[in-house]
Amino acid sequence: MQSPFKTIGLIGKPSDPSIAETLSILYDFLKSQQFTVMIAKDSARFISNQPESCPMDNLGQYCDLVIAVGGDGTFLTAARAIAEYDIPLIGINLGRLGFLVDISPSELPDRLHRMLQGHYIEEKRCLLRTKIVRDQQIIHEETAVNEVVIHRWVTPSMIEIVTKIDGVFLNSQRSDGLIVSTPTGSTAYSLSAGGPILHPSLNALVLVPLNPHTLTNRPIVIDDSAEIEISFCQTKQINALVTCDQIEIPAVLISDKILIKKDPKPIRILHPEDHDFFQILRGKLNWSSGYHI
Repeated sequence: MQSPFKTIGLIGKPSDPSIAETLSILYDFLKSQQFTVMIAKDSARFISNQPESCPMDNLGQYCDLVIAVGGDGTFLTAARAIAEYDIPLIGINLGRLGFLVDISPSELPDRLHRMLQGHYIEEKRCLLRTKIVRDQQIIHEETAVNEVVIHRWVTPSMIEIVTKIDGVFLNSQRSDGLIVSTPTGSTAYSLSAGGPILHPSLNALVLVPLNPHTLTNRPIVIDDSAEIEISFCQTKQINALVTCDQIEIPAVLISDKILIKKDPKPIRILHPEDHDFFQILRGKLNWSSGYHI
């Protein structure tokens, strides 16, 4: 069977030499199967025979599939890099707690081979687009796969946040911050802060307060078509920190507004045919460890 893919990009965690063996095995396998392989430049040093490479942000121009080798953090970085190109992403799991990367190195090359022949499940996961507005001008934009988080920054005091949904006032709260999470991110920071787990197929976002002053401020799930507007009601100047996955946007002022909306383009994720979200939850969260079907 002819593969639906021709040119495959590889992205690894550049700061982790332990990926070298898996990356080399993967590269040699893909070349033996007559695929054209392009490697992110900062990962190419792990391949001994000088592979063709380009900056990670340009991989989407040349490839029709990208494989991320590492943990969920590497997967998120890869997803943001290729989001605008509408090409799918596969994750090879070298981390310990991967909800997104679901092929282990021990399953190479057989499991990957079937996927490259077209035997896979495809999911579309929404992204969040965040804009920082100052004096009615957009001063920064960033994309997130998991979550956007507003934190208090370099201050012992709580921050006072006002949230509007589609221009309608939701609430004000004093807290350490607020998480706006996609279903993908509901098993990440949002989960550790007490938020619910959302099934990836849901068209929803969840807002989770961080250590709110009033305990009746609880997580709330909203439709993912909504635009979320965050502002501050402090009387004295403080700085806040906004993070989009691993990307920091520092020095947000109390006069700024933060606008968060679903990006029109989702990220496409490919899984093996037997992918089971509930099985992943049971395995990663150690649910039902004594029960066997």
